Amino acid sequence: MDSRKVMMLVGALLVAAVTAFAARSLIAGAAAPQAQAAAAPAPVVIDGPEVLVATRALPVGTILDATALKFQPWPKELVENAYFQKQTTDMAKLLGTVVRLPITAGQPVTQGQLVKPGDRGFLAAALGPGMRAVTVPVSAQTSVAGFVFPGDHIDLLLTQSVGGANDGPALKATETVIRNLRVLATDQRTSNNKDEAGNTVVQAFSNVTVEATPRIAEQIAVAQTIGTLSLSLRSIADNASELEQAIASGAVSVGDGKDPKAEKAMLAAAAAMPQAGNSTYVVGADVSRFQRRTVPAMTDNSAPAPAAAAPGGGMGIAAAPPRPAGPVVRIARGNNVTEVPVGGKF
Repeated sequence: MDSRKVMMLVGALLVAAVTAFAARSLIAGAAAPQAQAAAAPAPVVIDGPEVLVATRALPVGTILDATALKFQPWPKELVENAYFQKQTTDMAKLLGTVVRLPITAGQPVTQGQLVKPGDRGFLAAALGPGMRAVTVPVSAQTSVAGFVFPGDHIDLLLTQSVGGANDGPALKATETVIRNLRVLATDQRTSNNKDEAGNTVVQAFSNVTVEATPRIAEQIAVAQTIGTLSLSLRSIADNASELEQAIASGAVSVGDGKDPKAEKAMLAAAAAMPQAGNSTYVVGADVSRFQRRTVPAMTDNSAPAPAAAAPGGGMGIAAAPPRPAGPVVRIARGNNVTEVPVGGKF
């Protein structure tokens, strides 16, 4: 091998060695990247007064309570005269008012969106579309001792005595005829009365006004003539459980699920809808062994008398005496048959 090739080979080895050393130095000397926490954004300070906003979506007819509203800072350049500002608003006076126009969550509440008790059209604004207001007379015993307030949901119970003829005492029965009625007012009060400490004051009332469909309103009017109506206060959880049962049975359709907001609104409306039919009942024998379980049977004494020829050739109702109860002896005198009780005079 000549000297020229040897020099080229040695030079290549030196270049390779220098390159490897330089690469190793770069790798070893490079510092590992340090993870740094991103700086938290500075809180946005709103320069403006506090105005009243809705904490949740408030559809038309909602009776406002303390959980539906709150005060929140609002940019002063966006504040309108119709807004309720904290320094000039008495929150207690707004409780019990009714939403006349729909309000979305987080939206400022304006004076034109609310109707106060005593204002014209207040009760009509509290009704949902297609609903009616019906007043039911109650007493302290039939109204849960006054623990029913506007905005609550109740069931309506009908208690009656079903009489018969001479077959023992009448049948005592109570049945739940209407479910999930929303209370609009008790007497003329549409809001809960509170004392100085903010506690709800329980007051007796003689009438309760509820929201019902036109068909259910007719049923309530008839029920008042049949017997005594009583109120049964519903739990808040009952609406959700009954709605789930209605969805499972197919009575309520949730749609295609493509619009969550529409589906949520539909479920809320279905949960608040009053219901009739499929009533449950209890009779006297379910409470006491000395009471009846069935309706008293009709006897012959209660049957209408047969038609007889009236004077002048017309047809009339014969005033035949009632048949005696117990054993009888029939006495025939020609075409006349007389029934005489055993022990009686012939």
